[in-house]
Amino acid sequence: MGTSNSGLSEAGLGRLHDVLARHVESKRIPGLVALVSRGDRTHVEAMGTMRHDGGAPMRQDTIFRMASTSKPVTTAAAMVLLDECRLRLDDPVDPWLPELADRRVLTRPDGPLEDTVPAGRPITVRDLLTSTFGLGVDFGLMTSPIRAATFERLDYSVASGPAPDPDEWMRRLGELPLSYQPGERWQYDLSSEVLGVLVARVAGRPLESFLRERVLDPLGMKDTAFHVPAGGIDRLPPLYGPDPQSGEFLVWDEARGGRTSRPPAFQGAGGGLVSTVDDYHAYFRMLLNHGVHDGERILSRAAVELMTTNRLAPEQQSARDTMYRNIAHMTAGQGSHGGWGFGMAVRTHRSGHAPIGQFGWDGGTGTTAYADPDTGLTGILLTQVGMSTPDSPRLIHDFWTTLYQAIDD
Repeated sequence: MGTSNSGLSEAGLGRLHDVLARHVESKRIPGLVALVSRGDRTHVEAMGTMRHDGGAPMRQDTIFRMASTSKPVTTAAAMVLLDECRLRLDDPVDPWLPELADRRVLTRPDGPLEDTVPAGRPITVRDLLTSTFGLGVDFGLMTSPIRAATFERLDYSVASGPAPDPDEWMRRLGELPLSYQPGERWQYDLSSEVLGVLVARVAGRPLESFLRERVLDPLGMKDTAFHVPAGGIDRLPPLYGPDPQSGEFLVWDEARGGRTSRPPAFQGAGGGLVSTVDDYHAYFRMLLNHGVHDGERILSRAAVELMTTNRLAPEQQSARDTMYRNIAHMTAGQGSHGGWGFGMAVRTHRSGHAPIGQFGWDGGTGTTAYADPDTGLTGILLTQVGMSTPDSPRLIHDFWTTLYQAIDD
């Protein structure tokens, strides 16, 4: 079989189909939608069913909960404000987020919450964009008092209760000390949520409203939002979290009547979006095109470069590498990129088939989206199976391994 003018071989795309089909046929992944793009060629695979017990087939326009794969998209709203000088990278966030002023920092990250010292400096916009503001998920501190307190006050994942409104969420956050001094250490997730509140307060309106006007609508991302309206709910599969022991498909969130079917009180920039492969394709192609989509500039070239190149100092990157090496369910490759830009991972060393410079991120609901400026390749894979078992990570690993073998030029 030949190679198209995109540099993707037909034989390679055939192998990709076979590998994805094998995962669906295993009955561990009920269904998936995958998109591969390079040059003038876009290839889509939709296979399996919306439910684990059958029913409607997966389609190209199936809507998925993006989980942490939301981060690369929602960060664009902050980049718009930076381009317009309504935010500055090294300005303290105190004027907009007074809850974070006059921080206290734990004397020891695993120590008691009462044992603190004053923060050496204020938290800045850059700290939020690089996930180094001093608090977040630290996989080396999962049994620490600060982790328990953070989870109790701030978590609103599928397994927890609904989130409060942003002001109440920030009030709760302001009651906690930081684990580390601002700018000292990379920690996961919380920075993105705080960044979303910051954007809303600076813009003077809800995050989704600003994101839609400045990013989503110009890119034609009509199915990307923080919930699925009634008219689209038949395109949303249930979200499963298989039992780690038995493998039984447990429903984390149903489609009709579930949490994704109604507008949330808290528009979570770190993991709240729903979307489709076509919408995410438009976004990542815009990044590969240095901020331009169909002749319209969405972000400045400099903003895209800041997002998609490593922003971590060597000691921050080393600590991030160590954290991810110690997570068993990430052994299939997630988190082993090295670097972090603004709102997404940036590959700084080659640990698999993907080259240095690849950028994007994965989501705990079984989602992955990356682009590669070296080869011009974009890949998106969406499922409805959360990472409570290794099945989704293994699928994601095999997707990327096979995808890069399809390049033939």
